[in-house]
Parts: sequence; C-alpha cells; structure tokens
Amino acid sequence: MEIFSLKNKVAIVTGAIGLLGKEHCKALSEAGANVIVVDLNEEECKEFAKSLPTESMGIYADVTNPESIKNLRDKVIEKFGRIDVLVNNAAINDMFENPKAALEQSKFENYPLELWQKSVDVNLTGVFLCSQIIGSVMAKQKSGSIINIASTYGIVAPDQSLYQDKDGKQIFYKPPAYSATKGAIIMFTKYLAAYWGNSGVRVNTLTPGGVENFQDEFFIEQYSKRTMLKRMAKPTDYKGALIFLASDASAYMTGANLIVDGGWTAW
Repeated sequence: MEIFSLKNKVAIVTGAIGLLGKEHCKALSEAGANVIVVDLNEEECKEFAKSLPTESMGIYADVTNPESIKNLRDKVIEKFGRIDVLVNNAAINDMFENPKAALEQSKFENYPLELWQKSVDVNLTGVFLCSQIIGSVMAKQKSGSIINIASTYGIVAPDQSLYQDKDGKQIFYKPPAYSATKGAIIMFTKYLAAYWGNSGVRVNTLTPGGVENFQDEFFIEQYSKRTMLKRMAKPTDYKGALIFLASDASAYMTGANLIVDGGWTAW
C-alpha cells in the first residue's frame, strides 16, 4: 500500500474549514502528509490543524487575493521547503440574505450580477490564482499533484424540481453561477494538465455528489432517489478518491475527472 502513502509530503487545502474541507485535511494527514489548513478564519484553521495526526499548520488566505496566496506560499516554503499537493476546495454556494426573497432572486431572469461575480471570483479565479502561484512551485520542483474540486452540476444541469417542497411549490432555484464555474473548473483542469505535463505536475478534478448535511428530509429522499446507490454521500465518502489523486497510486493520471457521485451523472 506504499503507493497510497503521503508520508513527508506537504499538502495545502483551501476552504479547509468547510464540511468537506475538514475531511480532505483529515484524509491527507491520515495518509501521512503535513497539511496546511487554509481558510478565512485563521484561529479556526490553527485549532483544527492541531487536531490532525501529522505536523500541520493553519494559515489565513483569501483565494481571490494574489498577495494573500503568495504569503501562504512563502510561509509553507519557509516551514517545509516544498509543496507536493494542492487541493483547490474553496468555493461558495449562493446564500440569499432574505429567505422570503430567495425564490424571486434565484430565478435566472432576476439573478444579481453581484452574486454571479462573487462566485466567479472565488470558485474560478481563486482556483486559477492558487494554481498559478502555488503550482509554479511544483513545476520548479518537477513534481506535484493539483486536485480541483468540481461538482456534478459542472457536468449536468441542476434538476430544479429538487428545490421544491413536498407540495410541489418551488422554494428557490439553484442559481447559474455555481454550474458555470464548476463546469469551467473541469476544463481548466485539462488545460493545466496539458500545460504542465512535461513538468511532472499532475492536475485532476474530483467531482463529488451531494452530501447529506441536515437538509430537509424530503430533499434527502428526493435526491437519494436520483442516485443509483439510493443515498446522498457521507462527508467521508471522498477520502479514498482524494488520497488516490494525491498519491503515486494515480501516477499515470492527469487531465482527468474522477466522478464520485453515487451514479448521479451516469444516467
């Protein structure tokens, strides 16, 4: 099982304090990597890093700010001298301030430019900047693995009927920015894999399905029916796939999209 080992590797995870971000960090650390826990709340990052079994550190970084990412890069290099894995996990899912206005505001015809731009800045430009600034270190090393986290909604369109209540009344619409940015991530992965192929840097996408996380029971039931495995994902369901992509177990894999969605996009 040595090909799955990440012992003495240094891994950066953005958006690390989120539901899946924490599981990504745990998985990498359990496989032996020193993990850099990156998010907007530095104290929370530092506290979580202490809970990991390997030597890890928590650092604040804004993925939309080049100087902030450079500061992150420099701190990691100063501490560990190298960077082996980058998990571009940071992303936002639109949250509407007024739930009563969510239905009208989430309609495509009314969707605010401000929300579109915010999603592009974090979900797409953030991946570009982290890959450019941190990935360049890997290219100089002639080794590294970049894992971009996409979504099933980057492959297929949202089923808007999922966002109805049990009486068939639409609660809100899944907005366009999430699908557009996650679809772009998949193509960006292919671009970067081709660009850095000769530099020993592998770039792949991990596409997760929906995770059960205290949603309304009716939503969980309806979502589960649309998967082949008849359930939503557990937060831990992506750990194996992440370690595979980060480690030498996937040494001949680049430019690929590893879909782990319970069969959602297969029919």
